[in-house]
Amino acid sequence: MYDMTAKTQSNRFTKLKASIADYMQRKDNILTGIEDEERISIQKKRIMERLGATDEQWNDYKWQLANRFICIDDFADLIGLSPEQAAYINEVGKTYRYAISPYYLSLISPDDSECPIRRQAVPSPEELNPDGDLDPMDEEGWSPIDLVTRRYPDRLIIKVTNVCGMYCRFCQRRRLIGESDKNMSWNQIKAAIDYVKENKEIRDVLITGGDAFMLSDSIIERLLSSLRKIDHVEIIRFGTRTPVTLPQRITENLVSILKKYHPVYVNTHFNSPREITKESKEACKRLANAGIPVGNQMVLLNGVNNDPYIVRKLNQSLLRIRVKPYYIFHPKTVKGTSHFWVRIEEGLEIMESLRGRTSGMAIPTYVVNGPGGLGKTPILPNYLMYIGAEKAVFRNWEGKQFVIDNKAR
Repeated sequence: MYDMTAKTQSNRFTKLKASIADYMQRKDNILTGIEDEERISIQKKRIMERLGATDEQWNDYKWQLANRFICIDDFADLIGLSPEQAAYINEVGKTYRYAISPYYLSLISPDDSECPIRRQAVPSPEELNPDGDLDPMDEEGWSPIDLVTRRYPDRLIIKVTNVCGMYCRFCQRRRLIGESDKNMSWNQIKAAIDYVKENKEIRDVLITGGDAFMLSDSIIERLLSSLRKIDHVEIIRFGTRTPVTLPQRITENLVSILKKYHPVYVNTHFNSPREITKESKEACKRLANAGIPVGNQMVLLNGVNNDPYIVRKLNQSLLRIRVKPYYIFHPKTVKGTSHFWVRIEEGLEIMESLRGRTSGMAIPTYVVNGPGGLGKTPILPNYLMYIGAEKAVFRNWEGKQFVIDNKAR
């Protein structure tokens, strides 16, 4: 009997090992930026030489912002583009603005035409495809006053700027980028705060943009102080991609301001393992050490992360830098982004591949945004097979069915 039990256990654990053997074979070839540091360092050196930058300047987010690349002719050779490819991008730039921080440009592999960093940052001729809508979520229709979007009863968004460290090619708010960078005036922000104050059911405020951390430290503190004086505001969140595209922005001074107004949360967008670098890790460390939870809202993007192994490596790597995978957003049908769109089945396949094969902490919620502002709706693989008056039938992550009683006392 003992031998039979031992054999059964051995078979059981052998099957468990086999269930992730495919990932174990692939994961070391899916590099994080930390694992690819040597190549990034070489690219960084080239960019610094091009700009005549010192290490002190490179580590200054204001220098990074002032030296964003906004003309393809200034960096095409740095990322391995031909003159013909650069000419196409110049055409796209006449319709859709672009800007890339020197730091984020250093993550692009010039030898990889399918580099997921390049795909997110560098314009593509495919952006001129007319499919989609500039405002598919109808944010303007859900704006009771300027800067505010409100779709839910107890929370809202305040859009305080149109500035970003890097203008993502898949951005849902590309219509707001405009011809120049613009932080909203304090009078505009104050009017949004007054709206929150007047509506006592609002308990959760998300500060976003653009990128919320593009505001100055003094304005961020003034904003936080004003919101914290409103008794019914329980939670303040910031939407920012600076830990990913401009990690130099997460300064000790900014963090010291944020932690004075807890509970404060930060949500960011890591979309590729290559974005997890020593700099982004340090930025997230500063936030976490200040007691600021950081959540990740990955956007599912064709050619970037629509692969179960990439998402698993990303999410497991995020937990190592104390970032919680929070959402996987199904891509919105924004005009100019159709080359990023994927089928819902791809997202479900990714969710199916995570369950049981990694920690529940590494499994975000996959959501689709209802068009016209109908809100986030979760999409899950179907684990509930049948539910009746007395029992329910499920399948587990391996596809094995089981029954539980469904009776009240």
